[in-house]
Amino acid sequence: MISEKSRSSMIEDNIGLVHSCANRFRGRGVEYDDLFQAGCVGLIKAADGFEEERGFSFSTYAVPVILGEIKRIFRDGGTVKVSRAMKEKIREVLKIKEKMTEQSGVEPTVSQLAEKMNMSLAETAQLLTASMPIVSLTGDDENSGREFDIPVEAPEEKISEKLALRQTLDSLEEEERKIIELRYYKGFTQSKTAEILNLSQVQISRKEKKILLKMRKKLIY
Repeated sequence: MISEKSRSSMIEDNIGLVHSCANRFRGRGVEYDDLFQAGCVGLIKAADGFEEERGFSFSTYAVPVILGEIKRIFRDGGTVKVSRAMKEKIREVLKIKEKMTEQSGVEPTVSQLAEKMNMSLAETAQLLTASMPIVSLTGDDENSGREFDIPVEAPEEKISEKLALRQTLDSLEEEERKIIELRYYKGFTQSKTAEILNLSQVQISRKEKKILLKMRKKLIY
């Protein structure tokens, strides 16, 4: 069992994974903020269920959990079991959200709400997701009668993503490529990767962050 401090750091350090997963579902009928909120719930669940001793990297374990929570929005409205304590927090966050909206004329972002409530981004997102109403996939809307499609990634999108990723990997230096392959393809921990490459865990951590930032820029632009 990891400490609360380590758990919080793990969540905050991997918020980028949530953005990466949420971006895959942009333009499919759900607001990005809602996708991000659900992804944060997945990140929290991943942090709670992660077992480092198994030897896999956290990101390898977390991504499927994050994607599962995001897809839940389309499947069953993102409903979650809400405890009495959480209901109190939800009421508080919605009250502050309404007040901030009235003051500025626009709804606050998750980050703005988190800052206002002095809570972590992930916890704020979890509360907002739990407050979301149930969405019917059959769309018994008296006015529209429309149905909601569960997003399924098209085969050509997967091929395009794989090609873009391969091109990005090929553009890396040999050591950079080796680090990514060991960490994200073989699922090794930073410590195991450091041992294989004859580097320290701190060096791997720093290099990995720089490499991921470099890859992100190439994939976006």
